[in-house]
Amino acid sequence: MTLQTDAGRWRLAGALDFTTVPGLVAEAEKLFRNPALRSLAHLEIDLAAVEFANSAGLALLLEWMEMAESRDIRLVYLHLPDSLHRIAAFSNLQDLLPVVPDPDRQTVNGQD
Repeated sequence: MTLQTDAGRWRLAGALDFTTVPGLVAEAEKLFRNPALRSLAHLEIDLAAVEFANSAGLALLLEWMEMAESRDIRLVYLHLPDSLHRIAAFSNLQDLLPVVPDPDRQTVNGQD
């Protein structure tokens, strides 16, 4: 799993699972403490290159939301993988995730 950071946008690539998430939490804690990030009002997290994600990945996204909110940073997720859409829906958490709709995403009757 890799996390690339640019001003206002983070990009994840690889797997979001029980082995990678603890390291990403620790890395994000450091990034959120960075004074440069404190000046941001908006942070996009791009998940287009995530190849695999399970419930640990969903927990990570929720944790990052809390970290951002505590610093008054508006966080949004881009290109949420289908697996995370399904887990969030099954857990009744889909309305909590700040996801920007993906125009390339296929839906049936307006549903994911």
